[in-house]
Amino acid sequence: MTKTYVLGIDIGTQGVKGALFDSFGACISEHGESSQLLHPTAGAITEDAEFQYASVLRIIRTCIERAEQKGLSDVSKHITALAIDGQMAGVIGMGYDGIAVTPYDSWLDTRCAPYLDRMREQANDRILAKAGTAPSINHGPKKLWWMHEHPEIFKKIAKFVQPGGYAAARLCGLKGDQGFIDKTYLHFSGFSDTANGVWDDQLCDQFSMPKEKLPRIVDSTAIIGTVCKEAAKASLLVEGTPVAAGCGDTVASFLSSGAVEEGMSVDVAGTASVFACTQTQFVPDHKSGILGCCASVVPGLWYSYAYINGGGMNPEWFVKKFGDSNGNLRFKEIEAAVEQLEDSASHPLFIPHVAGRVMPGRPDLRGAFVGLNWDHGKEHFFRAILEGVALEYGLYKEAATALQPDLHLKEVRVTGGGERSLLWNTMKSGVLQTPVVRIEQNQGAPLGIAMVAAVAAGIFADFPTASKSWINTGDTITCDTKRYPFFEKRLEAYRDLVQAMEQFTASHPFRD
Repeated sequence: MTKTYVLGIDIGTQGVKGALFDSFGACISEHGESSQLLHPTAGAITEDAEFQYASVLRIIRTCIERAEQKGLSDVSKHITALAIDGQMAGVIGMGYDGIAVTPYDSWLDTRCAPYLDRMREQANDRILAKAGTAPSINHGPKKLWWMHEHPEIFKKIAKFVQPGGYAAARLCGLKGDQGFIDKTYLHFSGFSDTANGVWDDQLCDQFSMPKEKLPRIVDSTAIIGTVCKEAAKASLLVEGTPVAAGCGDTVASFLSSGAVEEGMSVDVAGTASVFACTQTQFVPDHKSGILGCCASVVPGLWYSYAYINGGGMNPEWFVKKFGDSNGNLRFKEIEAAVEQLEDSASHPLFIPHVAGRVMPGRPDLRGAFVGLNWDHGKEHFFRAILEGVALEYGLYKEAATALQPDLHLKEVRVTGGGERSLLWNTMKSGVLQTPVVRIEQNQGAPLGIAMVAAVAAGIFADFPTASKSWINTGDTITCDTKRYPFFEKRLEAYRDLVQAMEQFTASHPFRD
């Protein structure tokens, strides 16, 4: 019997990755390329949408070539579908001919902050209730920024889309009026009725956002087209290969962790440090304003989650900037030094929002070390950086259980680069008072998005079936329960610190 294959492509912040899987979930080949983040002006962080798409083509081609080098001939003929995930909170203005007329306006870009203030002041509660997430540096303010700051470009935009959707549309040769968004992105839109999967007329009218600029809304497994002749030639795919709509990169990571049932929590320890709880209800967070409520690719499931803008970049920033005279500072060495530190109330605290707080949207709140004394060294600073993410996750868990008191978190499944750190995972387990579970042979988002392609192609009837077949759990990491009281006090202190810093930056903003 001839094997069949699916391709999963992940357009992340740090790079684009792709992997070819067989129908049993085995990774046949993979490849990745670094992204090119651009900083054209203060506060601006963009990427070239065509460069992203070219990376996708090269990665697909390399995956196919590497599979053939292993002796698997005619692989392209047996690829039943492919899907692409991508960064979730940024936008691309897609022209009427299907080609981008704007760069990718990254989720890290803060230029739209004045329009965030406008959306928050005029419609915060309705946006939260209908879209599922309070206004932040995401689609809504970015679209308004383009509309008001660059009206001549705005006129040329047929649809606002995301990187995954743009690359998929280019693969299929779609025109601008066929631009789409799948339901997992809607909570970031600022203009959606997410629970019903439609655009909200009242929000569009309130901000004069033309509905014709908003993409058609589809399911993640919908086949949005097939690979066109030009893309087939560049990628080695067979012309006519089905392309599924895909989903957001964070949701793909949730899926790759097996978060397909209620009570499963996920820690995506990547560029953006993300914590999510899986549930069966669409529950906007009117209590704390921290959490977004996001559609899962699994019908009837939702994720309450929040993330730290660039939280996973903080350890890398510290190691890069504060190494020795030769710039050397190894993660293993500094983690070993941190492990020698005993729990102490004298340890400094760190606010991890170096790029601004996203959830809730506080772009002027920035990173800070607090509680320093002359005995503190690099290991104390590094410990604080790791603990800051864990403590922020503690706030997220508190917010989720406040919304659903009967929600029981069974375990936290960790994916992303941070899953390798036993020290970090132990801290998270201590703050969350929940076991942290690693995933064996986890390819992260490329695995999750390949599962979308597999369900779209009919290899599996649904995602729970695919998850049972493809995903195996690894080590379980737990914190000694005797340390729980220490982390409870640290969380209390951290909560007060964040509130104090929010008040301070309201009067003294750290805005680029």
